[in-house]
Amino acid sequence: MVGAAGVTAYVEVVVDVSDDAAEALTNFLWEQGAVGVVEEALLAGPSRLRAFFPLTASGDTLALTVRVDAYLAGLRALGHAAGPRARVAPVADADWASAWREHFRPVAVGRSLLIAPPWEQPAAGKRVVLSIEPGRAFGTGHHGTTATCLELLESLVAAERPARALDLGTGSGILAIAAARLGVADVLACDSDPDAIAAAGANAERNGVSERVRTVVDDVATLAAPPAPLVLANLLAAAHRAFAARYTVLVADGGVLVAGGLLDAEADDVAATLAAHGFRREAARSLEGWTSLALRHAALHASA
Repeated sequence: MVGAAGVTAYVEVVVDVSDDAAEALTNFLWEQGAVGVVEEALLAGPSRLRAFFPLTASGDTLALTVRVDAYLAGLRALGHAAGPRARVAPVADADWASAWREHFRPVAVGRSLLIAPPWEQPAAGKRVVLSIEPGRAFGTGHHGTTATCLELLESLVAAERPARALDLGTGSGILAIAAARLGVADVLACDSDPDAIAAAGANAERNGVSERVRTVVDDVATLAAPPAPLVLANLLAAAHRAFAARYTVLVADGGVLVAGGLLDAEADDVAATLAAHGFRREAARSLEGWTSLALRHAALHASA
């Protein structure tokens, strides 16, 4: 829908949801046609998601609200904390763009990285600046799970200098690009979502590493790639459990798997599942309720 002045009309949908269900709800909002989803951490209670929809994508606002409310009801039925209903309000094109961008400011991560959106290019100083436009893909460095993966990645590359890396479920490409900027010569990034691969490819070019970061639309279960000494997987706990055996094929013997996307309470269980497949927990980082693990792949027949 376009107004008389030629400005696209948007609606903002605001919902509250527990941290453990925020990513699932975010994905649902994308599927409904959102052009931007922002997660806000509140001082108390669940997280708040703000999703922006052009009326051309959302169709009838009432129908959109009904679909979101039904999804929230399903989350509550599964035991997740979720608000009783979505709040919907109209916003102007300029307003939604401003609201979307105001949440992505430059952020320092680890000892040497600085993550910045393309519309803000800060002075790098001694840090490596990664210019990331998330588009419709997850991964800006602001979320605890991405930041902790980056911290582990930074330490591993500095200590071990791997020549190759795989990034499984690359999203915006931030981990693959960081690996390349930190010195990894060959990075293969895969995602089953073509929108994510488009965002990752554009970000790799934006950061001058498109020759070192190859992107492919593929799933972890079917990816044909030789084992790599470093594998990055910022997924969810259920995915790590499902792919535990697959990781033994993708992570070289003696290599390291960085497993992100874990709530703090899930980390020990996922580590135990991966230990049964020959992965030894070596390091962990936790931030804002999210944990990422670094696990060494050692053959099961090796001595403890």
